[in-house]
Amino acid sequence: MIVFPGSNCDRDMYHAAKDALGEEAELVWYQDSHLSGYDAILIPGGFSYGDYLRCGAIASTSKIVDSLKREAERGTPILGVCNGFQILLEAGLLPGALLRNEKLKFICHHETLVVKNNQTQFTSDYQMDEEISIPVAHGEGNYYCDDETLAQLKTNQQIVFTYKDNPNGSVADIAGIINEAGNVLGMMPHPERATETILGSMDGLKMFTSLVKNWRDSYVTNA
Repeated sequence: MIVFPGSNCDRDMYHAAKDALGEEAELVWYQDSHLSGYDAILIPGGFSYGDYLRCGAIASTSKIVDSLKREAERGTPILGVCNGFQILLEAGLLPGALLRNEKLKFICHHETLVVKNNQTQFTSDYQMDEEISIPVAHGEGNYYCDDETLAQLKTNQQIVFTYKDNPNGSVADIAGIINEAGNVLGMMPHPERATETILGSMDGLKMFTSLVKNWRDSYVTNA
């Protein structure tokens, strides 16, 4: 998990991987210069650099993001949640942009998402069109892209999650998208906050089990 100044969901992500899932996990400080050797890279939510420019814009210029781009090209699975999604967009690893919520207010509650693509390494444990309850917590989660980009997202099945009841004005109800190569996923809702019953939902756990299962299958295949 990459930790930037202002990240505040890094421990949530760490707990989901380490405790809820039972896998090894490490927190990596943003000033580190490389990310090689990791099986997957997670970028948590928060307010990197205080969101004093566009959300994620300053973080996207950090040295560690150069390494992140190299790992993306190598096919390493990368998941960016909330501010992590914003960073992926600002870094050019995913298309589009995130604007202020339509009603210009911070929202923080559970939302029902619809799984629109379960043929990814992040979503294979879900059913197609499965409805899941995942928390959101953002002020700038209104996903936008032009008509041409939206058409490409639809054609390439890059829209992975949509909102059942759009809370922020995102075009086409988009809650999460993946890159064309299928190894970089960005989403505004927080699956790491939905991994235990005490949190109100366990629907986010399947994202992490999907990721681990597909990595292990790939490791066995390539061994």
